[in-house]
Amino acid sequence: MFASCDVPPNRARTVARAAVLIVAAVLLCAAHPAVASEPAPGGHADPVAPVLLGLVVLLFAAKLGGDLCERIGQPAVLGELLFGVLLGNLDWLGYDQFVHLKHDPAIELLAELGVILLLFEVGLESSVRDMLSVGLSSLVVAVLGVVAPMVLGLLVSEWLHPGGSIYFHLFIGATLCATSVGITARVLQDLGSSQTAEARVILGAAVIDDVLGLIVLATVTGLIAAAAGGGPGVSAAMVGGIVGKAFAFVVGAVTIGDFLSPPLLRLAASFRASGMLLTTALLMCFLLAYLAQQVGLAPIVGAFAAGLIIEEGHGAAFHARGSPKLRELLHPLVTFLVPIFFVRMGLLVDLRQFIDPAVLGFAAVLTAAALIGKQVCALGVVSRGLNRLAVGFGMIPRGEVGLIFANIGATMVLNGKPVIDPQEFSAVVFMVMFTTLVTPPLLRWSLRPRRPDQAG
Repeated sequence: MFASCDVPPNRARTVARAAVLIVAAVLLCAAHPAVASEPAPGGHADPVAPVLLGLVVLLFAAKLGGDLCERIGQPAVLGELLFGVLLGNLDWLGYDQFVHLKHDPAIELLAELGVILLLFEVGLESSVRDMLSVGLSSLVVAVLGVVAPMVLGLLVSEWLHPGGSIYFHLFIGATLCATSVGITARVLQDLGSSQTAEARVILGAAVIDDVLGLIVLATVTGLIAAAAGGGPGVSAAMVGGIVGKAFAFVVGAVTIGDFLSPPLLRLAASFRASGMLLTTALLMCFLLAYLAQQVGLAPIVGAFAAGLIIEEGHGAAFHARGSPKLRELLHPLVTFLVPIFFVRMGLLVDLRQFIDPAVLGFAAVLTAAALIGKQVCALGVVSRGLNRLAVGFGMIPRGEVGLIFANIGATMVLNGKPVIDPQEFSAVVFMVMFTTLVTPPLLRWSLRPRRPDQAG
């Protein structure tokens, strides 16, 4: 199942060294099991010390896992998740030094900031002009890629959890809507197929898919927030109102922001203080994320909108002075914070849940629905001569977007319990990992050169 790649001859030596480093890190943490409670020289407990040690463990696991997965042709996010799962389940062996990292408030805060910056970066990689210029095939593929998986997710959830609330079923359906444009783009680039017609359809559809998925997420979270506040049950009027609010926020933020972004960045360029390009962009990101939260939407919706409205040409005044591009300035922050989110998601997966046949069955059927749902969207390719199979495979990976949806469902509380409990969360993470794992080999197989007699 793993994609083939050229592995350096000293791979075994590298893996052995990595294993030694893992053992050393574990021994380091074992040597200080009570670091969180040790008093500082002044007699008070130092709240920073356990966070620092936790960051050492999480970042080390993220980079090691990411490197090992990239060596076998898989996305780095998969390794970050797997190593998070490994750390989170070491208590099976009687080693529970990492348990506190699952719910450490400081780690959770850093992970949430990482998610906001991740969606901001995804927005930066697109633009309103790109979204409006997608062809009919990309648009139809995107719409089918949201509707079909969500309907399948709802059916699977109601079938296997007949006693679950409508909000739970909606959230499970929403997690299947996502498509990770980053993972697909990376695989296409590695295959040398990023300029093909199929790649243009896939990437255009994935961007629209992200926007539609975020509106779906905003709608579902809005319904849950209304229910938690004692509002009436789900109705067509309520759904329509929340969809309208989400759509109005995204369109309004993009329209107003696109008008204000160029003069705002030109004004920032007149300041002599260093780092004004990055600071101004972050101000816009955090402000829109805050405003989205204030109107009842997920903060990531605002962060994505902020990324859409900032285009590379808006920072021309900074570039004329030799300033790096915004994506280059943002990269160190993303490299630091985003892996913390993925490893933490892995930490929250309890493998013991899969001992229960019901949980394992739910994970398997949910994964099947995730795969089938994205193949339906390949029917939306209206241009002749395109490889529909490759388009369907390119829309499969849920990656970071699916994890973000699952994380929001796990943190939202309704009637005193999370909308997505630990068992269902583990099943969703399994689905995300599997869809991320199978995409590279499936895309490689579907885009392989064919003989003339196989062209049909």
